Amino acid sequence: MTHPTTDGLAKLDKLDWPRLLDDLATRGCATTGPLFSPAECRELSAMYERPALFRSRVVMQRYGFGQGEYQYFDHPLPAAVVAWRSALYERLAPLANAWASAMKLPADYPPDHASYLARCHAAGQLRPTPLLLRYDAGDYNCLHQDLYGDLQFPLQLTVLLSAPQNFSGGEFVLTEQRPRMQSRAEVVPLAQGEAVIFAVNHRPVTGTRGIYRVAMRHGVSRVRSGRRETLGLIFHDAR
Repeated sequence: MTHPTTDGLAKLDKLDWPRLLDDLATRGCATTGPLFSPAECRELSAMYERPALFRSRVVMQRYGFGQGEYQYFDHPLPAAVVAWRSALYERLAPLANAWASAMKLPADYPPDHASYLARCHAAGQLRPTPLLLRYDAGDYNCLHQDLYGDLQFPLQLTVLLSAPQNFSGGEFVLTEQRPRMQSRAEVVPLAQGEAVIFAVNHRPVTGTRGIYRVAMRHGVSRVRSGRRETLGLIFHDAR
C-alpha cells in the first residue's frame, strides 16, 4: 500500500476528538467516520493474497477462537500501516495515560509510538501485531482480548475494509463486565474505511464509590453472506 498522503493523515486532526473521547469514556468505543478511501481499502485487502508480507496465518476454528482466519503482518510493515499506527498512537497516548492514572496504574506511555515499541521490544515483545482479518459466510470471532504480553496499550482500532453492501451480518460486538453486574453488549455498525476505537482490556468507570475498572471484550457476530475484511491496529507488539 502506498504511503498515506498528508491529506489522509490530516483527517485525524479533523475528527471530533471531544466526541470521540466522550464516547470512549461512556461506551468504551468510538467510531471515526471514514479514514481510508475505498481504493485504500481495496489495496489493503489485496495484500491478504501476498503471503510474504505476513509472519503468521491463523485459522480460528483450529484454536476455538471462532471461524474464519487472519494474518499478522511481518517486518517490515507496510509504510501506510506504520504511518497510521504512529499517528493514531500519538493522538491516543494522552487518553491512555489518563485512563492509567484513573485506575491507579503507571501513567507513563511515551508521546511517540517508536518509544513505546522500544519499550515493548526491551520486554521481549518483538513480533508485530497489525493484522488483516477475513470472514466468509458462517464465520465469526469469539469475544476476546488482544493482550500478547505484559505490556499492553489500552486502546486499539479495527477498520472495515469491505463495503457494507457486500456482506450481511458480521457486526462488531463489544461487551463490558462491571463488578457484580451482568454483561452489557454494544453493537457497532461501520462504513467502509471507518475505524472503531475501543478498549483492549480494562477502562475506568466512575461509580457512586469512585472509579473502578470495567473488563472489556470484543468479537464479530456470524457473517450471514458475502465476505467481511478488516484491518486491526494494535499498538503493543507480541511475545
